[in-house]
Amino acid sequence: MNRKKYLQKRAGVAPDAANRIVCQHGILELLTALASTHCLCGVPRQPALQPHEQNVSGQRVDELRPGNFLYLYQSSAAIPDPLLVFRLSLREFSCISFGSTTRTTEDTPLSIPVNDLGTLLHRRLALLGSAAYRPLLGQGLRGIERETLRVDADGKLNLTPHPRALGSALTNPQITTDYSESLLEFITPAEPDIAIALDKLDAIHRFAYTVLGEQMLWSQSMPCRLPSEADIPIAWYGTSHIGMIKHVYRRGLALRYGKSMQCIAGIHYNYSLSEDLWHVLQMAECSQEQPPETAKHYQSESYIALIRNFHRYSWLLMYLFGASPALSTEFLRGRAHNLDSLSDDTLYLPYATSLRMSDLGYQNNAQDGLVPPYNTLLEYMSSLSRAVRKTYPAYEKIGTQREGEWVQINTSVLQIENEFYATIRPKRVIRTGERPVEALCMRGVQYIEVRCMDVDPFEPLGISLETSRFLDAFLLFCALDDSPLTNDAEGHENTENFALTVKQGRRPGLTLQHGGNPIRLQTWGLELLAKIAPVAALLDAQRGGADHAHSLQTQTEKLLHPEQTPSARVLDAIRASGGSFASYALDQSKRLAEQFRARPPSADELAYFQRLAQTSLAEQDEMERVQVGDFDQFIADYRSRNSSQVCCDSESC
Repeated sequence: MNRKKYLQKRAGVAPDAANRIVCQHGILELLTALASTHCLCGVPRQPALQPHEQNVSGQRVDELRPGNFLYLYQSSAAIPDPLLVFRLSLREFSCISFGSTTRTTEDTPLSIPVNDLGTLLHRRLALLGSAAYRPLLGQGLRGIERETLRVDADGKLNLTPHPRALGSALTNPQITTDYSESLLEFITPAEPDIAIALDKLDAIHRFAYTVLGEQMLWSQSMPCRLPSEADIPIAWYGTSHIGMIKHVYRRGLALRYGKSMQCIAGIHYNYSLSEDLWHVLQMAECSQEQPPETAKHYQSESYIALIRNFHRYSWLLMYLFGASPALSTEFLRGRAHNLDSLSDDTLYLPYATSLRMSDLGYQNNAQDGLVPPYNTLLEYMSSLSRAVRKTYPAYEKIGTQREGEWVQINTSVLQIENEFYATIRPKRVIRTGERPVEALCMRGVQYIEVRCMDVDPFEPLGISLETSRFLDAFLLFCALDDSPLTNDAEGHENTENFALTVKQGRRPGLTLQHGGNPIRLQTWGLELLAKIAPVAALLDAQRGGADHAHSLQTQTEKLLHPEQTPSARVLDAIRASGGSFASYALDQSKRLAEQFRARPPSADELAYFQRLAQTSLAEQDEMERVQVGDFDQFIADYRSRNSSQVCCDSESC
């Protein structure tokens, strides 16, 4: 039964009103899914809005019939306020799935509607919502890597070496550099609660400002005013073999893609679930007809299933959190583009969300089709293994050495696996000198790294706790929901949806493709949030409070009111600064710098980071002192190792 017929037959909505509802609002999948379901948890239904709030027809929320989702549609000839309907439905869905999101105790079972028990998502939610297994949700780990440029008081790239007081960029586990000496990277320890990780990220920022003097941290993903390509300093890690191969890799990046692109900054969000949680799911779902999979294999393939779903839905993150709709004209270095001019020094697209993630940012034609849609960890590793062995004509012309110095690790499509510009990666902590694919082959997937998040320029840390809570709910949904095997056609659809969103995400009426059928971005986004709602409710039940549900409500309002998205707010702020991205970003960077300088680290915090810096410098010195052999042989040995020697047959890898 289609949506219109459902409204007419099941809900008694007049044909003309049903037609207007279906045509003008895309939330009927949510509503029809909930309309005939009764709350099994025994918690009274309560509206998400206060009793005095009204919908567009003037009807008071406290006058709505409890338990009738479609009453708003039946009660007025006018189309009801979609935000009101969605927020009511969101709260109702949470009630259906888990009872109160704020007062669930470990002894209270979390109920799932009978008609939802057939879905994989709800079976898993019911299992993990039990008192025995709910604590496992709090045992996964979260971590953040924040990239940021060092700039001077005029907003120009600072060209001095990495400050020694911050420690060794090679061995300091929390403060390092990415591509350039000027591009800092702050790395938090992995924590069971993202709030703890954010507190530690804040401490890193405050310590850095005790060292930076008049320098500041750039508050944007897109770079500040850059000098000539030749003057952008490549990160230096000392003379140890490990340090030198990191430096040579970056030399190769400069030759392949240019230095300017490597100065773009982002937020990487590292996420894992408890190994015990994966074991519980494996035991519950192991078929008696098939031999049980090893824990390592089940966990790895479950993370790959998460990644498949992430590729399907990551356009939503770009709409909600993209914050780079504009850039400095000089960044393009004269490259052809289709951007509009906002001012003499600023280019933009009026409905863009994240130019950083568009073909103007982290893109490379040599990598097109490099890793086709994959359904297993082996397929992923095989694609990367081939890419680090397959030569690329343009890189062959460069060669690996000039005047006796290494300028790139090899002439292949990828020098190393990490050169692949993915929005998400399966990861495993590597050992010294180990290749990423070796770690995956030997020990499986340990966590995933989300790499598409822009730096939020309105947040001192580049990301807020509210955003992080949503990411946790979104990623858990991707992990627990059914994840059908993918193919090239779906991969193309996912890529196009992502590309459309980063360049046109706020365009009114923008249409994406879902299973070969057109669907409005707003419609699909609301439907996804409705599916994520019970996941958020479960996380809130585990933690206490309602942080995850509140974050979903914030994202709902962004979908219904595009002017509330970070990308729209950035454009408003640029226009208020005379249309200059550089002027706006400099002012914002100064404001955030003042906030950090006003909160210096405590004596204990200062001592901790100083010890960390001193220890890292000593470790680098020791590595350089005791190493044996020459670098040529080291790099030859490194290049010779690939996944076909570890866990792939020669044909697949």
